[in-house]
Amino acid sequence: MRPLRIGLTLRILGVLVVLGVAVFPLYWMIVTALSSNSDLFADKARLVPDLSQFGVFIDALAEGKALGWLRNSLVIAVGTTVLSIGLGIPLGYALSRFSFWGKAVVTVLLLFTQMLPEALMVVPLFSLFRRFGLLDSLGGLILVNSAFVLPIVALILKGAIDGIPRALEESARVDGARPLTVLTRINVPLIAPSIAATAVIAFFHAWNEYVFAVTFIFTPGKQPASVGIANFIGELGTPIQTVMAVAFMFTLPAVVFYLFAQRHVVAGMTAGAVKG
Repeated sequence: MRPLRIGLTLRILGVLVVLGVAVFPLYWMIVTALSSNSDLFADKARLVPDLSQFGVFIDALAEGKALGWLRNSLVIAVGTTVLSIGLGIPLGYALSRFSFWGKAVVTVLLLFTQMLPEALMVVPLFSLFRRFGLLDSLGGLILVNSAFVLPIVALILKGAIDGIPRALEESARVDGARPLTVLTRINVPLIAPSIAATAVIAFFHAWNEYVFAVTFIFTPGKQPASVGIANFIGELGTPIQTVMAVAFMFTLPAVVFYLFAQRHVVAGMTAGAVKG
């Protein structure tokens, strides 16, 4: 019994260490936001937040800019997630189930798109967006973010669909199900873990994206939080407490979303990466 208890204790300690490493950045953001200037630049770091400084969060929300930035980020992230998954499911299904000329080339090109840095595409996309009137709009950011994340979404879903026996689809067709019904009623429920994994990937990509947002958005009221937080940095001074307060509010929705989806993420990523 003693070796079992030692092993259990070591596992618990390991989990606590990993949890501490993961949570500490968020805790340090709170401590920094709730620190006075004297504590912030003191010789010894303050490890406990000063709750008397909680007004920094209230002031950041009262100005209205932070809520607007968070709303814009949420619109962009949710729009990108829905669009990329909505297009990725049929694309992944086509790559998995249909045989057509150039299929291997299409797959390689999808992988090749992940090698292109965003900065390389800013100038041509800026010209294209200006021609079609997509500059300074959240819809334009949703489109460009979806275009960058769609290949990886499609490839992960393709790997998940590869693991579904074709006999299930053939049985459904024998019963009179149409191809769209087979996809939505048979395949989609079975690849739900992979869909959850790709949703996390798409959401985090759009939530954290900065290069396109700072280039294509000109109106301050349309900026996402990733750009708005950077605007706090000035030549003469930077309100560190305010930056950390807004950054914590910016991080929290993404963490909450991941906690809701994390049950399916590991299984979904494994299915999409190994099968097929």
